[in-house]
Amino acid sequence: MARIARLVIRHRLLVVGAWIALTIVGGFSAAKLSSRWFQSFSIPGYSAYEANQRMLKTFGSGEQPPLVVVLSSPGRDITKVAGADRPIAAAARVVKGSRVGSWFETHSNMYLSPDHNTMVATIYPRGNATFSTLPPIAKARAALKAGTPAGVTSHLTGRDAIFQSQGETTGPSVFAETLLGGAGALIILLFVFGTLPAVAMPLAMAAASILTTFACVLALTYVTDVSIIVQFLVALVGLGVAIDYALLMTFRFREELSLGRSPDDALVETMTHAGRSVIISGSTVAIGLLSMVILPLPFIRSIGLGGMLIPAVSVLASITLLPALFSLLGTRINRLRVMPKRFVKPPDPERGMWHRWAALVTRRPLPVFLLGAVIVTLFVLPAFHINPSDAQLKNEPAAGDAAAGFAAVRTAGIPDGVFLPHVILVEKGATPAALAKTAQAVTKAPGIYGAAAPPSWRKDSLGVVEAFGTDDGNSRAAEKTISNLRDNVLPSLESQLAGSTRVTLGGVPAESRDFISAVYGKFPYVLLFVLILTFVLLMRAFRSVVLPLKAVLLNLISLGAAYGIVVFIFQDGHGSQAIWNIHATDAVISWIPLMIFAFLYGISMDYEVFMLTRMREAYDETGETKKAIELGLARTGKLVTSAALVLMFAFFSLSTGPGPDIKQFAIGLSAGIIFDATVIRALLVPSVMQLLGRWNWWLPTWTARLLRTRPSPLEPATSET
Repeated sequence: MARIARLVIRHRLLVVGAWIALTIVGGFSAAKLSSRWFQSFSIPGYSAYEANQRMLKTFGSGEQPPLVVVLSSPGRDITKVAGADRPIAAAARVVKGSRVGSWFETHSNMYLSPDHNTMVATIYPRGNATFSTLPPIAKARAALKAGTPAGVTSHLTGRDAIFQSQGETTGPSVFAETLLGGAGALIILLFVFGTLPAVAMPLAMAAASILTTFACVLALTYVTDVSIIVQFLVALVGLGVAIDYALLMTFRFREELSLGRSPDDALVETMTHAGRSVIISGSTVAIGLLSMVILPLPFIRSIGLGGMLIPAVSVLASITLLPALFSLLGTRINRLRVMPKRFVKPPDPERGMWHRWAALVTRRPLPVFLLGAVIVTLFVLPAFHINPSDAQLKNEPAAGDAAAGFAAVRTAGIPDGVFLPHVILVEKGATPAALAKTAQAVTKAPGIYGAAAPPSWRKDSLGVVEAFGTDDGNSRAAEKTISNLRDNVLPSLESQLAGSTRVTLGGVPAESRDFISAVYGKFPYVLLFVLILTFVLLMRAFRSVVLPLKAVLLNLISLGAAYGIVVFIFQDGHGSQAIWNIHATDAVISWIPLMIFAFLYGISMDYEVFMLTRMREAYDETGETKKAIELGLARTGKLVTSAALVLMFAFFSLSTGPGPDIKQFAIGLSAGIIFDATVIRALLVPSVMQLLGRWNWWLPTWTARLLRTRPSPLEPATSET
């Protein structure tokens, strides 16, 4: 690292110029990426997804959930109102190539309320479901209203209509949220550093790292498909690691300057120690993201490959761009002070709040550990009943006509299952008789309100049956209904039908369950992959068997606490309505646990690496565990807390968005980061290390030989202080 530092010092202008060029290229690349993203939700090999693909191939629709038309005629049988079929047909014509399920084609009472005053119809849009797919809802609604007979009230609702209406709800815009988070982060940085040049370091790092990563991702899109989710991951994870690494390097550089070293010597010393920590931290973040390639979903695998570029670019910027800027600034990094001098002066490891706290922990490690253990237990326990699933529509905020239509359906007594119907695909023998028998068998199944087979939904030897569940397709009850249909009802029916007739459950609810199964069925392997690689990497970095084991276990606890916080607030509803006006969701949105893991594991390990690196450094100097803990915690306490506060402000601002998914994600990240920086790093890490004593530093000779590093023999008990 010292050689790299001296090389950067000699060519600092060239290095800065190169990063400016890369940042400009990254800006153009970010704009060009809009047409290059992979937007498919493919789950190859899973029955519901494959069934939906066969429907899509035959009918042109099948991947997207339906828009739901609601017609109400209070006091009258809606089926006897002249022209009641016209608004349905008018809306369907706007949604070109769609399939329509209605009473007028099937005469099935499942499309009617018990009093026949209200009618629903389903319009399945044509084409693939992607992140940006939305049917022409506004135009379809206008056509529906225009064709509605006098005395009839009409609404257009459905899952996508409700999602679209969330843009109409009150609340800050994305730009306002960004400004709010940025303002909070800037204030923290001002208090942390106190001078404008120092504050500019994390901002410059974040801009250069994020935009350059976009340039790398653009190149990757010409080699393989890259999911559109990567753009959000680059922004969030890129912001996190860039700020963390910039804070670490800037803290260390200013500390070395305060010891009287020249700028060049201070830079070499910074790179020797903090630069090494950055490389270790970046490697752990990359491992966490790379682990996603284990999951059997193409778009998740692309997230792993694309996401791995983020820490790689951030590490490269940290060991080249930052040293070049430090070399150019020198002692001027402490000029243009906007805060009192105490914010500019690096913390004294021998005194101050963090040293006093560290001394307390090392004197009373057991009470501190027990306090931390109690807090951790309270936060982690809710995570054990986490329910990863998409939110039920009743818990989604909605506005306008979509909300009115949803309310009209529920008021009429039609079940929530109409919004996400179950779809049964009958192949190789889909005669009218076979379809009618399928609809009859499905109707009798528990959890099913009704089933029908529109005649127009039959082509060649393939036909489709539509079924409304008695519960929302994302509910726990619907999960049991789906399992019963797959395991009992449809196999039994298939054996009764003639020849080689094949009956498969499709539709959005079944495919959503397949996604959850595909991701979380393999999640233990992802964890195992990450934990083993991280353990080996840290064992070599810290020359210890115990320290990396403690690090990975505490990281799992931190992750569990983040899940527990999200479950407690949103799934169980403790405070979600009072603060965010969201009822208990009874679920954590299916993609959120995975993305929280991808982000938090790396950031949490960053903090662990920062602390343990300084503790190992202090132990090598003093040979005393107690002294190492006190110096390490005193030197990194402000750093870790500051980095956590900056990211907390940046992510907490996202919780002002209208959707429960963004709120859950934002709170999971911000609360998880603060929990990790306080309870884990301030309570458990130092107290556990003090209790372990000399065992912290043990690395047997044979293990050191395998890792190609120096051994760290177990010191005699009498030498430990």
